[in-house]
Amino acid sequence: MSTRKDRLRKLVKVQEQLKALHESRHAAFVAAANAAETEARELIGHFDQDNSLSSLFPDLYHRRIAQAVVRQEESLENARQEAGLIAAASARTNIVERAYKDVRNRDERERSDRERLDLIAQKRGQE
Repeated sequence: MSTRKDRLRKLVKVQEQLKALHESRHAAFVAAANAAETEARELIGHFDQDNSLSSLFPDLYHRRIAQAVVRQEESLENARQEAGLIAAASARTNIVERAYKDVRNRDERERSDRERLDLIAQKRGQE
């Protein structure tokens, strides 16, 4: 029984690490989407200024703005996918944690029962 308990305890750790990985990837994708949005907004802001080079290179500005928007959309989609993976990892972690707690509780009950039986056997041996 204790080997199953040990395996489940290790599996809980692995599931928690996997969940943390997905959470950090999600955060990275959200940060990348925010950075791309900021870049697009800044380029749009520079495009409208009189002293910018946008009048000389309008196609370059349009291309960079479009690329920033595409990067933002891709990052947001990746963040949505990671959010789904976080939910799945959370569910798996909860299932494994419940199984681990059940095994641990059963182990403790069995150990407690054995201790009581040992005490009863000792008292009978003393009589």
